Formats: sequence, C-alpha cells, structure tokens
Amino acid sequence: MVQFKVLSGRMAGSEKVARHFPFNIGRSASADLQVEEDGVWDQHLELSFDPSTGFTLAARPKALASVNGQPFESVLLRNGDLIEIGAIKIRFWLSNTRQKSLGWREWLTWAGIALITALQIALIYLLINQ
Repeated sequence: MVQFKVLSGRMAGSEKVARHFPFNIGRSASADLQVEEDGVWDQHLELSFDPSTGFTLAARPKALASVNGQPFESVLLRNGDLIEIGAIKIRFWLSNTRQKSLGWREWLTWAGIALITALQIALIYLLINQ
C-alpha cells in the first residue's frame, strides 16, 4: 500500500513497505520499521489507515517529529511527505502497483478481429461470385 524510503542516516536508501496497520516506526525490535538513529525512541511513530480519511501518522506522547518541517502530534499524510524523527529523514510514498495481466483479453481481442476480417473476406468473395 505505502512505502517509506529512508533518506538519511545509516539506513539511507533502504525502503520498507507497510502492508498492515497500525505500522510502528522506532528503535524497538518489535517496530515494523526499526531505526537505530540518535533521537529515535523505541516506539516513536504509529501509522494508521482509515478508508474515509486516509493515512494518519501519530507521534507518541512527548516524542519529537515533524512532517515537511512542521512539528505534529497527529497528521494526515500525503504522497511525498518528508518525515523527520531524530537524526533521520524518511519519505512517505504510495507503493508501486502491480498491473493485472491483460494477456487473455488481448488474445481474445485479436482473435475477434481476425474472425471479423475472415468473415468480411468470405462475404466479399460470395458477393463477387454470385
């Protein structure tokens, strides 16, 4: 659904996809995105999803965090938001989608075009030879 790309710190360049909610970010071994950086608490942030409102990021009480340079306690995330906690910067993205295979539909379409073409040729042949 969504992914986090770490932009700074020891984990720079790594990505983590959030497939379940709530999704926790912190230093703890039980965190879904484990970040071992200065200024990051054991359970620093929690991402939750509500179909009616979207993705909400909440900081634990007294945990310092900002989104796009603005401190927050709870914020509605948008695609491309920059999250800063401690000494690390993380980009919030919608994850890549997988396209459904259209091979069967494409084959059926071409078969239909071939059938119609063959019927038209047969009809022209019959009309000319009458």
